[in-house]
Amino acid sequence: MVQLLWKNGSANQTLITLLENCKSMSEFKKIQAFFITSGLSQHHPFASRLLYFSAVSSWGDMDHSYRIFLQIPSPTIYNWNSIIRGFSRGKNPNPSVSVFVKMLRFGVWPDHLTYPFVAKAVARISELQLGLAVHCRVAKEGLWLDRFIANSLIHMYGSCGEIGSARKVFDEMPMRNSVSWNSMLDGYAKCGDLDSARQVFESMPERDVVSWSSMIDGCVKGGEYGVALAIFGRMRVVGPKANEVTMVSVLCACAHLGTLEQGREMHQYMVDKALPFTLALRTSLVDMYAKCGAIEEAIAVFREVPTDQTDVLMWNAIIGGLATHGQVRDSLELFKEMEVQGLGVAPDEITYLCLLSACAHGGLINEAWHFFKSLERSKGMAPKSEHYACMVDVLSRAGRLEEAYDFIAQMPIKPTPSMLGALLNGCMNHRRFDLAERVGRKLIELEPDHDGRYIGLSNVYAGVKLWDDARTMREAMERRGVKKLPGFSFVEVLGTLHRFIAHDKTHQESDQIYMVLNTIVRQMVVDVDFETQKHGFYDIQL
Repeated sequence: MVQLLWKNGSANQTLITLLENCKSMSEFKKIQAFFITSGLSQHHPFASRLLYFSAVSSWGDMDHSYRIFLQIPSPTIYNWNSIIRGFSRGKNPNPSVSVFVKMLRFGVWPDHLTYPFVAKAVARISELQLGLAVHCRVAKEGLWLDRFIANSLIHMYGSCGEIGSARKVFDEMPMRNSVSWNSMLDGYAKCGDLDSARQVFESMPERDVVSWSSMIDGCVKGGEYGVALAIFGRMRVVGPKANEVTMVSVLCACAHLGTLEQGREMHQYMVDKALPFTLALRTSLVDMYAKCGAIEEAIAVFREVPTDQTDVLMWNAIIGGLATHGQVRDSLELFKEMEVQGLGVAPDEITYLCLLSACAHGGLINEAWHFFKSLERSKGMAPKSEHYACMVDVLSRAGRLEEAYDFIAQMPIKPTPSMLGALLNGCMNHRRFDLAERVGRKLIELEPDHDGRYIGLSNVYAGVKLWDDARTMREAMERRGVKKLPGFSFVEVLGTLHRFIAHDKTHQESDQIYMVLNTIVRQMVVDVDFETQKHGFYDIQL
């Protein structure tokens, strides 16, 4: 290797070549070991190269990178930027800010590359005060006109929810590029201001795949799933080819709306456009098919992925999907498969939530307790309010209402509306109206502006024929100004989604719909009469 190193008389170029071909941390450490034993690691250019590749590579290890950094006698701004950048991209971006402060204390002056890395770290931890301090230093040093820095500040403010400051930076930029527009659009979308996001989107001189993806993702996160699909339809006609980020958002929209035909169409789009079927995309497909009622198609997509290439998100999607479809035993068997195959995939909090949901659907109390206690014993995990709510649901569905009530009373956290709602449903199903009244009143205390809480308690009183109390609840709801939101349903016909509420006459084809509906109802009556005669069920008068 020494001969190779000096073969062309360029040790630096040889090091770069070795590092560029490096595929893992173990390979990197072998290269580093050679340079340590040869004494080359003491030379600043080599140490800087080692630090850079360790800090910014996808296979890098920031703890190891920081140890390399500490061994450099007099770090240059290039070295400081490398370590700050590495931490800003890692699982924990907080050290990026700490290293930046340490750099200032050492008297090293930041350059135009330092601030974007620090701003990225601040954006990820969403610390507005830190962001303001960074912006203040940028202004003092006269770097605010730098487009690279200004773009990072827009992104930082948008991520921190300070969209007004992001807009101010955007408006003061003398020259904007596509990153500037995309950062502003993404900021509005993250803050839920979809009207302003649309204005920016329509005003953009050019829209790339990031622009379209940000707009679609913003609509999905804002609950405007139909709008998201409409924008994607427009993108297919006049925009660029979608990427993984776009399709994950689009599939999420289909999943929420339950539009199976559109979901299948999106799946075919990915095939036709030869998009790489990444793990994230396959997981989104599994989730979409499961939520749209096509559990067999969800299983088929799941089984297409080699088990050694799966992750916990994909397992959660299929385990949760099976549970939702009532295939409880299959759901639990799949969890066992995940454990016994030695895949290195450890269950997380969502996995246990899916398992508890499966137990609730299947009435499996003992299994539910087993999973709940396993979560309590798990290292680095603890039951959250959702897990407690699921456990209450398990007990309530099974009629173990007193046990559920005691479980809530003994919890280390305060009861949430979802927990009490699960208990109330159990009380109603098992006709424990005395306990239902107590729970219903507590729910109104917790959510006095929620229409369902008043209606729930009113139904409790109606269940025991306390009509005056039931009417009082409705009146209390009206006095408080709480209005009942109408429930609605979606029906997908030939890929088009139709929305209906009870007694709806707004649909353009209402006359035909009600004509068919009345025909079906009449046929149901005829069928019932026929079955009655067939089995000899007669109303005989004596």
